Amino acid sequence: MKKIILTMAAVLAVSFANAQDAKSGGDSGMKFGVKAGYLSSNFTGDFDGGSARSSFYIGGLVDFAVSEKFHVQPELLYSMEGNGEDEGNLDFIRIPVMAKFYVAEGFNIQAGPEVAFVAGGGQVKDFTKSTDFRLGFGAGYELSSGLFFDARYNLGLSNVSDIDGTDAKTTSFNIGLGYRF
Repeated sequence: MKKIILTMAAVLAVSFANAQDAKSGGDSGMKFGVKAGYLSSNFTGDFDGGSARSSFYIGGLVDFAVSEKFHVQPELLYSMEGNGEDEGNLDFIRIPVMAKFYVAEGFNIQAGPEVAFVAGGGQVKDFTKSTDFRLGFGAGYELSSGLFFDARYNLGLSNVSDIDGTDAKTTSFNIGLGYRF
C-alpha cells in the first residue's frame, strides 16, 4: 500500500510541475491530470461472481494531442475491484491507454487496451494471475476550465483464474471526474 501511495504522490508532483510549466508558456500539446470516481465491478465466466462490488478508483493521466480531434491518453489508476464478498476483492494498478476522438466541442468517445497488475485484495488473490488485460469503451465531456467527466465500460479479455479449467474475467463500469492542468 505504501508503494501505491508513493506512486500516486509522484504522479501528482509531476502533474503540478507540468501545470507550472504550462502557466509559464511551456504548452507542448501534452497535459497532465488527475481523476477519481465510482466503479462497479465483478467477475464473469465460470467463476460465480455473486454481487458486484461498488468501490472507487483514483489516479493520474497524460493527454497527448495528436490532432485537434484525436488524442491519446495513458492513465495510471489504483482501483478496488472484485465482487461483493470480502474474500473476492482484488485491488489493481491499472494502465489504460485510451484513444479519444472528439465528435463535438468538449465531447469525446474513447476506446483502448488496458493492462493491470494485482496489488492486493482478499483470499481470491491467492487463486488469480498477477496480470489482467481488458478493453475499455466510453465517453467523456471536458469543460474549458480543465474539469472533465467520463464514463467507461471495461471488458475483461484475459482469464485471471490460476485454477486449471476455470475461466474468470474482470469487468467494470466506471463513472468519474477529473481535472486536466
